[in-house]
Amino acid sequence: MNPTEEQQAIIGAYRTGRNLVIEAGAGTGKTTTLKMLGAERPARKGIYIAYSKAIAQDAKRSFPAGMHCATAHSLAYGAAGRMFRHRLNGPRIPAAQTARILGITSPLILPGVILSPQQTARLVMETVQRFCHSAGRAPSGDHVPRKPGLDTPEGLAVLRQELPPLAAKAWNDLTSTDGQLRFDHDVYLKLWQLSGPRLPADYILLDEAQDADPVIAAIVEAQSHAQLIAVGDQCQAIYGWRGAVDAMKNFPADVRLPLAQSFRFGPAVAEEANKWLSILHAGLRLRGYDRINSAVTSGSAASTILCRTNATAIAEAMNAMDTSSRKVAITGGGRQILALAEAAVTLKAGTGTSHPELFAFRTWGEVQDYAEHDPGGSDLQVFVKLIDDHGPETIIDAARHLSDERYADLIISTAHKAKGREWDTVRIAGDFREPKKNPEKPHEPPKISPPEAMLAYVAVTRAKLTLDRSGLAWVDSYMDGAA
Repeated sequence: MNPTEEQQAIIGAYRTGRNLVIEAGAGTGKTTTLKMLGAERPARKGIYIAYSKAIAQDAKRSFPAGMHCATAHSLAYGAAGRMFRHRLNGPRIPAAQTARILGITSPLILPGVILSPQQTARLVMETVQRFCHSAGRAPSGDHVPRKPGLDTPEGLAVLRQELPPLAAKAWNDLTSTDGQLRFDHDVYLKLWQLSGPRLPADYILLDEAQDADPVIAAIVEAQSHAQLIAVGDQCQAIYGWRGAVDAMKNFPADVRLPLAQSFRFGPAVAEEANKWLSILHAGLRLRGYDRINSAVTSGSAASTILCRTNATAIAEAMNAMDTSSRKVAITGGGRQILALAEAAVTLKAGTGTSHPELFAFRTWGEVQDYAEHDPGGSDLQVFVKLIDDHGPETIIDAARHLSDERYADLIISTAHKAKGREWDTVRIAGDFREPKKNPEKPHEPPKISPPEAMLAYVAVTRAKLTLDRSGLAWVDSYMDGAA
């Protein structure tokens, strides 16, 4: 395949040996471009760090022989994980046992909430998990998670004081070969980063750099002996809520070049995507492939529905199963929805729940009140309404009757899980809501937050042939201001 002008410019920059950032828009042939770099100087030793195991395995089959394709975890396992292999995949440890191991014997008192030792232990282990994903040298208050019902300033202050010492104790257990806590793959990745590894490569490709965990970004950026190349799309950085960072933003690069010619869809979908890029004030604008006759519609049938939330995904699935004989699948299965509905059952019974997002509540009424009145609970509103309208048992039954995606007639996905994928026909669900005016500033027009605009951009760029933009059609009213 002959390189495009954009690809040729990237190849030229690669030849100079300088660090490089490739801003690759949706469907713009990113993988093909990286293969071209690998073939350009086959004698050079390269490492391609993939976002997932599946991507790494696919890359191994197509990249030149001199390129080592792996995830950061697989690189870390050989260097730091082998000595802990006897602890990997161990049994799950109940929170009560975790509390005993860490010596947590008393309740933790926060303003308006009392956490049991088991609940405190869960927060401690999540603090450790967030530390493992970070570039930090030790657990700190910055790694303490925000939880519904515990996210007041006063509550966070107590947690940030009390949890880090317990997290440090848990880390000491995890880094011992005879420790008791459950050891997972993120632990040896963090150990590897703390050891200051030097990768044996002339150049390193970091894929999906806009969603890199800080620990991975720190490892790559420390390889000053190698040519560093970060690849991704800054406007698809949709995992900041779980601690990911846009490594492209501050990447130590001398050259930044775009890939704007999309080969996934035609001009009509590209035009819709560019509306969101305009709102994000991105420097990149996509060009649709003129050989693909894509269309943007409203109210058309689609084989794939993209939603903002899991609750809307199950609502769409229930509606489809009730009104047609189609086999319906939810990308990733219904595990998260099932877990939420099962939590609702015990909360309705007044016995609390161990669900990691709802454990601060004792009753379903507390969840309803939080979702309706607390700003931090707005993302739970759709789920609460779904439970109140149908009952948790109905949701559980629907989740258990979902089909395997391979055999489904209709695929439903959240936009987050749709990232990296594409379908012929896509409909955008109605839960991508238009922002509301700030009641304290009624004369100012509402603004679309960057995270919401990025998620919308990801959603509309999953379509190859037909995009039903119904759920995001309101974007047109923001175009003059964005321009």
